[in-house]
This record gives sequence, C-alpha cells and structure tokens, in this order.
Amino acid sequence: MRPALHLAAMSLSLTLALMAAGLALTVFAGWRGSRPWDPRRGVRMAPWRFIMLLSGAAVFLLVIHLGALMGAPQRPY
Repeated sequence: MRPALHLAAMSLSLTLALMAAGLALTVFAGWRGSRPWDPRRGVRMAPWRFIMLLSGAAVFLLVIHLGALMGAPQRPY
C-alpha cells in the first residue's frame, strides 16, 4: 500500500520551478492586461488581470511553502 501524497512531499526544486513559472505568468499577464483595448480587434477573450491576480496568489502561497521547507517556525494553532 502506497502512502498518500500531500503538499509536504513537494521538493525544493519543484517548489522553485513552480515559483519561477508562476512569476513569469504573473509578469506576462500583467503586461497583457495593461495594454490598451483595441476596438478593431474585438473583445479580449482572456481575463488577463484576473489571471495575474490568481498567479500572484499562487506565487505567494509558494513563498510560504518555501519558507516552511527552509525551516521557518510555524505558528501553532
């Protein structure tokens, strides 16, 4: 029987890779969301500002996870 996989099983290299990808997506979506609207091309099909917000939140959670991997003290419940 295999043990259940949970977030603590994420390695440092996977966390750093996901952080880099999330940061790149945040910057790209921020750039795309800040471009002026062009009425000749029609409506935007991707909500770039919302994508930027979600990927930024994911990067924030990964920073917290990175701190836990590095041994930062956890607040008791």
